[in-house]
Amino acid sequence: MTLVIAHRGASVERQQNTLEAFRLAVEMGADWIELDVRRSKDDVLIISHDAHLPDGRFIVDHNYDELPEFVPTLAEALDACEGAKVNIEIKNEPDDPDYDVEHQISDATIGLALAFRDPSELLFTSFNLDTVKRIKSLNPDIVVGFVTGFDVLQIQMLLEAAVEAEMDVIVPYDGTVDRRFVARAHDAGLPVYTWTVNDPNRMAELIEIGVDGIITDQPDLARAAVDAAKSPE
Repeated sequence: MTLVIAHRGASVERQQNTLEAFRLAVEMGADWIELDVRRSKDDVLIISHDAHLPDGRFIVDHNYDELPEFVPTLAEALDACEGAKVNIEIKNEPDDPDYDVEHQISDATIGLALAFRDPSELLFTSFNLDTVKRIKSLNPDIVVGFVTGFDVLQIQMLLEAAVEAEMDVIVPYDGTVDRRFVARAHDAGLPVYTWTVNDPNRMAELIEIGVDGIITDQPDLARAAVDAAKSPE
């Protein structure tokens, strides 16, 4: 069965990466909630896709109590996602102002997440392959995934890198996914969770070619597409 993965929560209906977005995604029937982890100046694990706030300030330059109220902590987010499993994407790119070369954010994130959830209810992902390799080395029971970007020409090489790094899941951009890619990933033992898909027709196509998870801003539409594919005509 294809999983419905709410991208930053129900991020069309509510402000992304907020407690309200996570709770609504659970109500809409999401199997998983995807969210993004960074850390504040005082090392509080917080939820934000971008390294900066809407007003341009870098999160890493400010303590948690200086951040807007809509920015939740990871602990608050895990609580709000009750009823669904959680895909924690760790933001740790070399070009980011909060880049953590020692991967201390990975260590802290694992410790906190496992205090709230069983490893079977968690997926840790990142665009930074070294970050997810670090996570896997800390706890082999943790499920990890490599997120890949927009370059169609590099997708096979990235798939091979994921296999070599012993990833559990590959998370490619939708525009790089076709039947052949899914077959190759499955042959290598890797489920495919693709991002970010909001078109119901494309959702139906991805379900038909065997994609294992659809990451979407509209989990209600994905839920309907998956349920329709399961139902006999």
